[in-house]
Amino acid sequence: MIRFVARKVFLGIRINPQLKKVLEEIAGAEERSVSQISELLLRRGVEAYKMEGSKYLQRFLSRHKKEELSE
Repeated sequence: MIRFVARKVFLGIRINPQLKKVLEEIAGAEERSVSQISELLLRRGVEAYKMEGSKYLQRFLSRHKKEELSE
């Protein structure tokens, strides 16, 4: 059975220019669009969050805070 999925909704976000460059590089290397790579990475993050809860985010937030303090 073939299932057709309706077009996805738009999500506009602001990101660091360096992050955008890295996403573009990954997309080029994988022969995918930036949108496809971004959605894949977001999905993986959401799945990890579902498994670990707020502990998943806290690891990144505490690391980010440490990096800000060391600058």
